Amino acid sequence: MAVSPSRSRSALLIVDLQLGMFNGKRLAPIHAGETLLLNTRMVIERANHVRVPVIFVRHAGPVGHLLEQGTPDWRIHPAIAPRSGERVIDKRTPDSFHETSLSSDLAVDGIDRLIVMGAQTEVCVDTTCRRAFSLGFGVTLVSDGHSTWDNATLTADQIIRHTNDTLAGWFVRLARAGEIGEYLQ
Repeated sequence: MAVSPSRSRSALLIVDLQLGMFNGKRLAPIHAGETLLLNTRMVIERANHVRVPVIFVRHAGPVGHLLEQGTPDWRIHPAIAPRSGERVIDKRTPDSFHETSLSSDLAVDGIDRLIVMGAQTEVCVDTTCRRAFSLGFGVTLVSDGHSTWDNATLTADQIIRHTNDTLAGWFVRLARAGEIGEYLQ
């Protein structure tokens, strides 16, 4: 997957920021959802400004799932909806690369660095970051660009901090949304 440093190229990967995670119809809205959307929109705008590709990954759940494919809750949140020409890749597991075209699409485009944002922090974001690292991508995780829900053991804030701490240095570099410009090349 290595590309020569002079030809290194980034893409922004937005994982599973779908309407069902925010609207509170079947599940409490994702933690700090409005901030997550604002940070994501800001990074998307910066990526568009410097012509870094934006790729959306969307979970395609089975019948009855919160993100059941083809339902309104399955759609990417309208606040960050893909623009014409932006790629959307559907997945069925937490790993954005597993049984999808993501890896081959990135290779064709000469992408060797990913900036990752999205949900669910400890599931799809974590899995995608680790897999991207294992495939040889340089990975930057936007530390204030992913979210989750409280669970029986930890609050959403604790999960987010723990994931950032666990992945940092080994699997990803961390950058805040407001400081992401230097990673968009």
